[in-house]
Amino acid sequence: MAAMEEKMEYRPLLSGMSDQEGEALCVQLRHELVESVSKTGGHLASNLGAVELTVAIHRVFDTRTDRLVFDVGHQCYPHKILTGRGEAMSALRQYGGIAGFPKPEESVHDAFIAGHASNSVGVALGMAQARSVLGADYKVLALIGDGALTGGLAYEGLSNAGEYRRQLLVILNDNGMSITPNVGAVAEHLARQRLKPQYLTFKKYYRRAMQATWLGRKIYQVIHKIKQALKQSMLPCSMFENMGFNYLGPVNGHDLRQLTRILQYARDLNEPVLLHVKTVKGKGFAPAEENPDAFHGVGPFSITTGTPLKPPSKNFSDVFGRTLVQLGQKDQRVCAITAAMTGGTGLEHFAAACPSRFFDVGIAEGCAVSMAAGMAKQGALPVFAVYSSFLQRAYDMVLHDTAISRLHVVLGVDRAGLVGEDGETHQGIFDVAYLDSIPGMTVLAPASFRELEEMLERALFHMDGPVAVRYPRGGEGLYTGSAGDVPAVLLRRGTDITLVGYGVQINEILEAARLLDAQDIQAEVIKLNTITPLDTTLILQSADRTGALLTAEDCIAAGSVGQRLAAAIAQTGMSPQIRLLNCGDTFISHGAISLLKRELSLDGAGIAQNVLEVLGRG
Repeated sequence: MAAMEEKMEYRPLLSGMSDQEGEALCVQLRHELVESVSKTGGHLASNLGAVELTVAIHRVFDTRTDRLVFDVGHQCYPHKILTGRGEAMSALRQYGGIAGFPKPEESVHDAFIAGHASNSVGVALGMAQARSVLGADYKVLALIGDGALTGGLAYEGLSNAGEYRRQLLVILNDNGMSITPNVGAVAEHLARQRLKPQYLTFKKYYRRAMQATWLGRKIYQVIHKIKQALKQSMLPCSMFENMGFNYLGPVNGHDLRQLTRILQYARDLNEPVLLHVKTVKGKGFAPAEENPDAFHGVGPFSITTGTPLKPPSKNFSDVFGRTLVQLGQKDQRVCAITAAMTGGTGLEHFAAACPSRFFDVGIAEGCAVSMAAGMAKQGALPVFAVYSSFLQRAYDMVLHDTAISRLHVVLGVDRAGLVGEDGETHQGIFDVAYLDSIPGMTVLAPASFRELEEMLERALFHMDGPVAVRYPRGGEGLYTGSAGDVPAVLLRRGTDITLVGYGVQINEILEAARLLDAQDIQAEVIKLNTITPLDTTLILQSADRTGALLTAEDCIAAGSVGQRLAAAIAQTGMSPQIRLLNCGDTFISHGAISLLKRELSLDGAGIAQNVLEVLGRG
C-alpha cells in the first residue's frame, strides 16, 4: 500500500482524465476564471487563451516535481485553480490573498516567481543544469508568450539552451504574433503530417533503432542532414532549429487531445524542444475575444456586458500621454518610446497624433534606453515612458549609454511607489535609490496633474542631461496645486515638527498634519519637487527651528530621501529628533495601496501616530 501511495504521488494531477472529461474541465475553468476575475480584477484574456494548454500540461507533467516556469505569469490562473487554489481565487490579488503571479511561497507547484518578461528560458535552463549536476530526475518546461519573445533575454536563453543540449521543453504560446511566416500550402501540409501521432511514434522508435549500431548512426546522420535542408526551405520557424531546438508545431492550442499527445511525445525527447502553440487571447468570453487588449489587465467588470463596474477616471499616465502630445506638436524633435506598454503608459495618444515619432521596441527596456541615447546624441528629444519596476532592467543603459555622456534623455517613470495588487514584482519602490546613484541625474516628483504637465515641459525644454519624471499609478489626491520651479516648497507652517515628503505621498502628510492639529501639535510641511539632486537648505532650516523631523515616502529604506536628509543633518552637527518612514528593507506583497500604506504607517493616521511617538506623546 505504501509503495502504491508513493507511486501515485508522482503522477500528473490529471493523468487519468479522458479527453472528454478534460474538455469539460476546460469549460468549467473558463467559467470560474470569468466569475472570479469579474469580481477581483486581474489578467483575464491571456488566462482564457491558455486553458487547454494548462490542462494538457497537467495531464502529462507533475508540477510538484517537474518544473514549470512561467514567463511573466499572466496566464497562471488556470494553473492555480488546478493546483488546489480554486477557492482562494475569490481573494486573488487582494491583501492577504493569493498573488496574481506564480509564487513558490504559495505552492510547491509554482516553480519560480514571475512578473517580468523574457527570463523563463534562462531560468529553466538553470534548473536543467542543476538537474544534471545533482543527478536528479525531473522534467523542465518554460511557458513563454509571443510578447515575451520580443525581449532579447529570451534569445540569450534559447541560444544557451540549444548549446548545452539538456532536456528542456519551451512552449511558445503564440496568441498574436507570427514568429516566422509560413511559406504556403506545402509547409502547412507538412507541419500537420509531422504532428500526427503515427509519425511521432514512428520517429521515436526509428531514432532509437538507428542509434543502436555504428552503421545505423552513420545512416541517421546522412538522412538527418538531407531532412534538415528540406525543412529549412519549406517549413516555418527554422530559426529555432538553427539554435539547436527540435521544433514542433504550430499546434492548435485549443485542441486538448492533440496538445496532450504532442506534450507526451515532447516529454520523452532528451533534448531541447520548442513547441509552438497557437491560441486565441480571450478564448470563450466574447468581450475578451473581441477586445483582448482591454481585457489583458482589468478591474471588476460586468459578466453580461464586459463593461467595468467602476468607470475609468483621470490618471497620471493619461495626463502624461496627453501632455506629451501637446509638447510634441510644438517641437518636431520630441519623440516617444515604449517597451510594449503603449496603453499602460498613456502613449496611445502620442502614437495616434505623431506616428512617425513613436517607437515601440517590444519588451526590451535596455534597447529603449540605448536607442533614446542615440537619438539624443543626434539632436532629437526622446522620452521613454516605462514602469518603475521595468526601468530596473535598463539601469546599465541609463548609466553607461546616457549619463556618462550627459545625454538629454527624459524618462517618464510610471507606477512609481506602491502599485498595489501586482505585488513584489511590480512595486515601484526602488527607483528613488537607483536613480540617485547615477551622476548627473535629475529626478522630479510631481504631486498633482498640473505639476506633471509643468515638470514634463521643464524636463524637455529647460533642462539638460538625463532627467526622470516619476509619478504614481492612479490619480491625484486633495493636493492639486503647483509648487513652481523650485526644488522644495513650504506648504504649511508649524513649530513642533517638520514633515517632509514628495509626490502624492504629500496628501498623507497633509492629512497627518490636520490630525495633529487636534492634539495641539503644529506640524510644518515641506514638499520636495526635486529629489535628485537633493537641496536640503529649506529642510535643514526648518528642522533646526522645530527640533524634530519626520520623512514619509513609499520607497525602500536604503537610499531613501530620508536617509540622505539624516546624513546631511549629521554633517551639520544639528541633533533634532528624526524618524524615517518608508517601505523598510523588504519586498512588499500585493494588496490595495490604501491597505499597504496603513500596514507601513504611511497613511495619515500612521504618520500622525509616529509624530506623537517622536514627541513623546504616543
